[in-house]
Amino acid sequence: MATLDVHLVTPEREVWAGPARMVVARGVAGEVGILPGHAPLLIRLAIGILRIQGDDGRWQSAVVDGGFLHVTTGAEDTRVDVLAAHAELAGDIDRRAAEARVEEMEARLHEAEDAEARAELAKAFARVQLTQTR
Repeated sequence: MATLDVHLVTPEREVWAGPARMVVARGVAGEVGILPGHAPLLIRLAIGILRIQGDDGRWQSAVVDGGFLHVTTGAEDTRVDVLAAHAELAGDIDRRAAEARVEEMEARLHEAEDAEARAELAKAFARVQLTQTR
């Protein structure tokens, strides 16, 4: 069975890498699914959940704070690079800290409209949402 060569990276480290059957990501224009043999692609990612189906069939999930997804397909393989400013695997997320961050950013937005607080709220909410699906 053909697989993808997937790399989820941030400026600090490689968060996850390995063979996969499928990648599902949330782009700014909607969700996209990547299978082996996919056409070359470059999309901007939204803040949200990235799902990777490993070559063993099990799903791995992470939260990405935007970034880019790049697909290249050669004669023999398809590579998927997810480049994010920050990414966390589901098992690494501190749910209590994420919930506290949601409350903090909601309170900040209640006082005044703030684009930075709105982005931080989206990031924290994505982390809480991912911990609820484990």
